[in-house]
Amino acid sequence: MKDVIIYTDGACRGNPGIGGWGVLMSYQEEFKELYGGEVDTTNNKMELRAVIEGLNALKEPCSIKVFTDSKYVMDGINTWIHNWKKNNWKTANKKDVKNKDLWIQLDKLVNKHNIAWEWVKGHSGNPGNEKADELANRGIENL
Repeated sequence: MKDVIIYTDGACRGNPGIGGWGVLMSYQEEFKELYGGEVDTTNNKMELRAVIEGLNALKEPCSIKVFTDSKYVMDGINTWIHNWKKNNWKTANKKDVKNKDLWIQLDKLVNKHNIAWEWVKGHSGNPGNEKADELANRGIENL
């Protein structure tokens, strides 16, 4: 399996509002940048979209280290999702899981790869996270 590193970030101007997602991928000495945006979205949706787009860009199963500054993504994929799936995509309060469509997409993609999740503090000088943030903002600007 190829060893890939992925940095992801989402951005939103207003929440909800105009948003963007950014991905910095690296494999050996090669880098790939991805970004996009949506007119009416939320920060959490953009954080999820960034991870989904990064994983979608892979053409084969890989060993991946995903870096995100989103506790929502980290907690959701590592903890909450197990009960959501058992409870037919309902929260502990019996409410529909927000962004269910994106969580289902992410769950399918995660199962194709060997992924280690790493949380990184946003806007703290981490070069990969700063680049992903720049790309997410580029996604907004290019709408």
